[in-house]
This record gives sequence, C-alpha cells and structure tokens, in this order.
Amino acid sequence: MSSSIAVIGTGYVGLTTGACLAHLGHSVVCADVDEDKVTRLKDGDVPILEDGLGQLVGEGLRAGRLSFVLGAAAAVNGAEFVYLCVPTPQGPDGSADLSFIESAAEEIGPLLDSDTIVINKSTVPVGSTRVVERALHRGDVHVVSNPEFLREGSAVHDFLHPDRVVIGCEDQAAAVRVASVYIGIPAPIMVTDPASAETIKYASNAFLATKISFVNAVAAVCEAVGADVNDVVLGMGYDKRIGQEFLRPGPGWGGSCFPKDTNALIRIAEDAGYDFRLLKGVVEVNEEQFERVADKVAALAGGSLEGITVAAWGLTFKSRTDDMRDSPSLAVIQRLLTRGATVRAYDPAIRGPLHGIEVVDDPYAACEGSDVLVVLTEWDDFRWVDFDKVAEVMSHRRVVDARNLLDRSALRRRGFAYEGIGCG
Repeated sequence: MSSSIAVIGTGYVGLTTGACLAHLGHSVVCADVDEDKVTRLKDGDVPILEDGLGQLVGEGLRAGRLSFVLGAAAAVNGAEFVYLCVPTPQGPDGSADLSFIESAAEEIGPLLDSDTIVINKSTVPVGSTRVVERALHRGDVHVVSNPEFLREGSAVHDFLHPDRVVIGCEDQAAAVRVASVYIGIPAPIMVTDPASAETIKYASNAFLATKISFVNAVAAVCEAVGADVNDVVLGMGYDKRIGQEFLRPGPGWGGSCFPKDTNALIRIAEDAGYDFRLLKGVVEVNEEQFERVADKVAALAGGSLEGITVAAWGLTFKSRTDDMRDSPSLAVIQRLLTRGATVRAYDPAIRGPLHGIEVVDDPYAACEGSDVLVVLTEWDDFRWVDFDKVAEVMSHRRVVDARNLLDRSALRRRGFAYEGIGCG
C-alpha cells in the first residue's frame, strides 16, 4: 500500500529514509533548508558517500516517487506521514539540542492535515514526543517515535534489512499505520511506548560503544601480559552470548552518533537522578585510547615527536564513508600535532586541505620522507598497497597499525618495526 510521505531533512538519515521509502513504493517528498543541496539532489547528485544511496535516489527520481523541495512547509501538503530527520547536536552540557526539531515542528504544525502522523526519526531524548506535540500545537495529529539504527557505509542495507523496527506510540491505531509503511521489510516490528522507544536507541549505541571500549581495554591488558588480542577476541566471539560484532580493537570510537548519544544518555540519567558511572568509564577509556595510539607513535619514533613527520592513512571515522565528524583518526592526529609532529595524510574519500594537516592524493605521497606510518581507518585499500614501495619512500620503516589491518609478518619481513593494538 503506497503512502504519501514527507521527510524533513536530507542528511544521512533523512536522505536514506526518503530514498528507501520511495524504493518500497511510497510517494516521498524530501525537504531541506540548503538550497544548493536541494538543487543537486533534484539532479540526482548525492552529496554524501553512502553505498547504494545514489542508485536509489536516481531510481526514485526516474519513477516519479521521490522529489526534493526547499523548506519543510513545501513538503507536508497532503502528507499522511511526516518524518522528522533534522540534526540534534550535542549541547555544551552533553544534552541533545532540540531546537532544530522544535523549529521544524512549529513550521509544519499549521499546515498538516488532520490525523497526520509525525514521526521522530532523529535521535532524541526521552520525552521528545511531548516536545514535538507542544511545538505542533495540534490536538488532531499523532506523534510517534521511530528511531533509526543505520550504520554509515551500510545505511541502505540497514534500512531495508533491519534487525528490528521500533515504534513508540500511545495510540495503537497510529502504531499500526506506521507499521504499514514498512510492509515488505523482513524484520520484527516492536511496538512500545515513546519513552521506551527513545531509550532503546540511546541504550543500543551506548552498549556498542561499551563493547569497543571494553575490547580496547582488553587490548591494553594483552600488551601487558604478552597475549594476542586477535586470538583473545576470536575465542571470546565464539561464545554466542558475546558474539564477534564490535569486538575489534582500534584507535577508539567516534562518528556522528556514538559520542553524542553516550553523552546524552549520561545526561538523561543525571537529570533523572542516576549517576551512570559505567558509561562515564566507557567515555574515559575511549579518550585514553586516543592517547595510547599517540603514545605508540611517539615510542616508535624514539620517544619524542618534535620534528617527526608522520604519515597517516585514514581521516574518516570509519571506512566506506566520507564523514569525519568526531573521527578517532582526527582525535589521534590532533594529539600528534600537539606533540610537535608534522602530519601528512591520505584517505580514499577525502580531498582538499584540513587545518594543520597536509592531505595528499595517494598513500605513497603520504609516506614520502616520513618517520612513522600510522593506520587510523580500516579502508581495505590499505591492505593492498605495495609495501616495497612504501619502504623505499619512508625515511624509517616504522608502522603503528591502529586497526590491526595489515599483515604484520609480511611487514616485518620487509624490515618494518610494527606495532598493533593488543598484539606483539
């Protein structure tokens, strides 16, 4: 059954949501306040790197099921469902800033048809459905929480093949209507109250961040006792209660969601009178991990980074995306710069200058004359680099592999001093 849908915001979540809903057969109008972005999207020019998203946008445009307009007001006329996919950035105190979502709700409130369902797709604190209801000033529309669980780099797949669809709503009839939007998606649909739906999102991201911080702490123990974290993690992961996912040591976690959501959950708990010390520890371990990677680079360089040239492979917070928001790669690089290093970086998805960092066009140029190479993002491209050529252009053969991505035996055969995370 096809529905008329408006999507407010065309960031990662909004654009993926709009394109995928159009792919499912719905008629979708996506709105944004950025005129240049809207113009580009009308031409099928997707401004973000996301696997499969460009194809879906093009498919929707050609089929006439997907369109783009400037401003929320232009999108909601006749819409049965309105998805709010606007930013909820972290405020100075760690809480989520709801000003964008309130502004969007105030703008569209007078324009909605009676019985329209407004859906919070943005990651919002507990109680935000009430915030949106107040901003709408409408007693004849419904507000529903429908959190997203999309991973950058695989967002299209995650939308069309989710582990679950969570719907938070006090009105069962409205929940059934929202569930009907997802007909054709093979996933369990969980209907709960809005507060539980909103908490599920934060708790899920906080738990994943906890797994990463845990395995990075285990990696530190492995280094101290002479164990190999790769074998330790493999042995842990065979336990079905633990699993393999998110048990890969690295330079720390980051991106547009984990830092914001973990801090927001800490603040939500504090506001409710609970000191979430466990999650505070998760954040502290992550900050320590940035320092630990910088320490490894300094140690391999001889103890000091003053006057040292470091080649950095990877700038994005993960592979298969061009997103550098709260990137652990940049967090480590900033610490290297603070200690006096010069950093020359390469990333397959990033071009152009960055403050304090020389960005080059290939991995060999990054290594030219460098004293240490540090691998910070898990791009598969880095596995297949010609390391004989790397050895020729570097001043010293030293590698800190913060992703345990490379073949350490092959590197050592070529005379490289190699340091991974949690392995000798």
